[in-house]
Amino acid sequence: MHWLVTGGAGFIGSHLSERLIAGGHRVTVIDDLSTGSASNLTAIRDHKSLRFHADTVMNLPLIRELVDEADIVVHLAAAVGVRLIVESPVRTIETNIGATEVLLEAVAMKKKRVLVASTSEVYGKSTRFPFNEDDDLVLGASTMGRWSYAASKLIDEFLTLAYHKEKKVPATVVRLFNTVGPRQTGRYGMVIPSFVRQALDGKPITVFGDGSQQRCFGHVFDVIGALEKLCLSDAAVGRVFNVGATDEITILGLAEKVKAMTGSTSTIELVPYDKAYEAGFEDMMRRIPDIGRVKECVGYQPTRNLDQILKDVIAFERERRT
Repeated sequence: MHWLVTGGAGFIGSHLSERLIAGGHRVTVIDDLSTGSASNLTAIRDHKSLRFHADTVMNLPLIRELVDEADIVVHLAAAVGVRLIVESPVRTIETNIGATEVLLEAVAMKKKRVLVASTSEVYGKSTRFPFNEDDDLVLGASTMGRWSYAASKLIDEFLTLAYHKEKKVPATVVRLFNTVGPRQTGRYGMVIPSFVRQALDGKPITVFGDGSQQRCFGHVFDVIGALEKLCLSDAAVGRVFNVGATDEITILGLAEKVKAMTGSTSTIELVPYDKAYEAGFEDMMRRIPDIGRVKECVGYQPTRNLDQILKDVIAFERERRT
């Protein structure tokens, strides 16, 4: 099969591209390298089954051509990371909504199979746990830029499902929950690579807020397996799926675990949200997925726990320093 992966030089996209090529597929990657990196594709860069375009999804003529050639499209291109979202809300909204609209228009012309990546952020301030795909979504005020990412990805979901209903596009939406692993950058606020780098450098491990917020972390290798299976499942068409892990840990507990596993002498420092991001910043205090639907549909079950994730990230970061 021939797969088109938008954002394929990013963290998740590059791992997915590697997996697909290892499975005997052909892969075309398009990425404008604004948050991704060509170095993420080093392992497969010269492979005969990979074609790479350093371009934007907003290039409609090119996207139409690439979609026409592909059998399956995975749309991962997006503005990502809390820091980027807070600092560049215009870019966040335009990138997420505009690129998805362009892609879906191209996909609709040929009725190609498409998977669109969304985010657990769309659950917002909901307090019904674990989050189920059919739950109400509770976002904060529009005056708080922090919610622009969730709102833009929610529009992506509405667009995708509307194209499925009205234009018969075989589409699936996936809400990703804190996907982590080797190659993820801490540049835009991703917590695990940030903590690991701070610990290895002997710098203070900075925990935003009071550290009581709880998160579940899924290994990228588990997540990309789910993405591939969902793309190949007829039962996934027209549906929304949570994909992630369900073991929770507080962010303060995560910092302590990173410090212990790296053998670091770093201190752990609490940083108020208004100093880390912006005045009035609101966080999601708990974020845990109900993964029953994806388990039933494609047999998804996380196989790597947090210790394995941290071992892989620490090993990657140490290798990067040699």
